[in-house]
Amino acid sequence: MLSIRDIADEILDREGGYVNDPDDPGGATNFGVTIHTMRALGRDLDGDGQVTPEDVKRLSRDQARDIFIEHYFHRPGIARLPEALQPSVFDMHVNAGANAVRILQRLLVEMGHPVTVDGAIGPQTVAAAQRAAAEAPGHIADAYGIARRNYYYRLADGRPASRKYALRRDGGKGGWILRAEAFISPRFHLTEAEHQARVAAWG
Repeated sequence: MLSIRDIADEILDREGGYVNDPDDPGGATNFGVTIHTMRALGRDLDGDGQVTPEDVKRLSRDQARDIFIEHYFHRPGIARLPEALQPSVFDMHVNAGANAVRILQRLLVEMGHPVTVDGAIGPQTVAAAQRAAAEAPGHIADAYGIARRNYYYRLADGRPASRKYALRRDGGKGGWILRAEAFISPRFHLTEAEHQARVAAWG
C-alpha cells in the first residue's frame, strides 16, 4: 500500500492549482484546500489579519499536503479504517468533507452492518467497516468507489450548476466521475454508453 504521503501527493495532483469557480461552493481553492478550510485553520499567510483569496494563492503544495494529512486523514479517523478503504475515503474527504464518511456508512448499512449515518468515524463505523472488509476483501474498495460515483451523479442530478464536474462538454465523463473511477477496478468502470444513459435526463 502507498504511504499516506504518497496518497496525499496523488490527491494534490488531481486537485491541481488555484481556482475560484463561482459554481463551486468551496470558493477560492488551491491544491484542493478551500478558503473556508484556511479560515477555519486561521491560515493568514500574508499577515494582513484576514484570510482572503490572496492567502489561498500563497498556499504551497507542502502546506496543502500537511493540511490534508492532519485534518483530512488523521483527525477524521480514516487511519482506523481498513487499509483497502483508506485511499478512496481520504481522497473523498478532501473533495467532499464528512460526506465521504456518510457514503461509507450508507454502504455499510446496505451491506447489512447497521451504523449511524452521521459523517463521523467512531467505534461503530470502524467495527462495521472491518467486518465488511473481512467478508468482501476483494470488493470493499470497489463497492465504496461505486457508491462514491453514484453520489456524484445524484449530486449533479439535483444541482445543474455542478453537472460540468460530472459531464464534459463533449459528453464524456467529467472530473468527478473519473476521480471516483480511479479507485474502482476497470471491470466496474462505466462504458461511455452507460455514462451517456445515466446523464441523458440532464439534456
